[in-house]
Amino acid sequence: MAAALFLVLVLALRALPMPARAQTDTCDDDPRLFLPNAYNATEFHCTPVWNTFILRYSQSQDNVLSVVLSAVYTVGWVGMGFSKDGMMVGSSAMVGWIGKTGRAHIRRYYLRGQSSSQVIVNEGQLQTTDVSPMVILYGANIYLAFQLKFSAPLSQQELLFAVGSRIPVNYRLTEHDDKTSVSFDFAAGSSSPSSSYPYQLKRNHGALNIFGWGVLLPIGAIIARYCKQWDPLWFYLHVGIQFFGFIIGLSGIVCGVALYNKLHSSVSAHRGLGIFIFVLGILQIIAFFLRPDKDSKIRKYWNWYHHWSGRLALFLASVNIVYGIQVAHAGSSWKVGYGINLAFLLIAVIVLEILSWTRWSQKTVTPPAF
Repeated sequence: MAAALFLVLVLALRALPMPARAQTDTCDDDPRLFLPNAYNATEFHCTPVWNTFILRYSQSQDNVLSVVLSAVYTVGWVGMGFSKDGMMVGSSAMVGWIGKTGRAHIRRYYLRGQSSSQVIVNEGQLQTTDVSPMVILYGANIYLAFQLKFSAPLSQQELLFAVGSRIPVNYRLTEHDDKTSVSFDFAAGSSSPSSSYPYQLKRNHGALNIFGWGVLLPIGAIIARYCKQWDPLWFYLHVGIQFFGFIIGLSGIVCGVALYNKLHSSVSAHRGLGIFIFVLGILQIIAFFLRPDKDSKIRKYWNWYHHWSGRLALFLASVNIVYGIQVAHAGSSWKVGYGINLAFLLIAVIVLEILSWTRWSQKTVTPPAF
């Protein structure tokens, strides 16, 4: 009886589903289960490089670099680029994906510019060997396997890693959803954030412009419109805040010019709008020094110019900030942070405008005669 119960228990345990394969690849996993013989996994060095990206590589004596790049995959494309300076523009990349029909694709690309039309398939400086590159979907991970021929052994190399959520159509690569740039030491098998890519300069450009054009200058404008009952305090606050905000915004523009000179980014709309806003800011500074007396006949025309050009500059600045966050792929934290700031300013303006109109209407209503 005991033997029969033991047999039933064993059969029941064998009928249970086996544990699913790990969702993320690790260097402890053995890719020899699915890699062809050309990619001898026993000779590979392995290291995590970014997010779920795992880089396996080996170099032969004839300067052939064998690479197996893995990452958790759902849909879209995965790419690895080789750059001279850590920048996307001018680099060459190997990109792989699984098509809608389940067919695997891997292609070389030359990144001539930032727009999709300037990412050219089957071009670039990467030289593949006779071993065909391949893409393998195994479990929850995608594996890009390829061999590259170089003129000398690789040591320190700027590498780019990127992912996109859209499957390329006719090999046209869509814009990435996330990316990073690392400086990789193939001799030591270690990586560090690329010192060539101006991450801090990019952050400074955004933070200074948001604080100057998106926070201080709107607050100074609000004081000028709704706090005139505290004369002359409102005027000194308005001038001081606007001047300080303009200096902060100017610092952000200087960072933007340096960033453009370093990256040569294709952001003509953002750049052109920023220049126009800066010109409006300069005109506001000039208007302060050319302000006519209150009794002057042209004072009302000056008021119209000062008020409406200032409002236009603040409106366009908010639009350009949102657009800049978008084109820079700054992430949700920047969007949420500026969105909260913008919502707070709009609510404050609406409440103060209602209170202002309420006070104005009470002053204009003639009390009934008794």
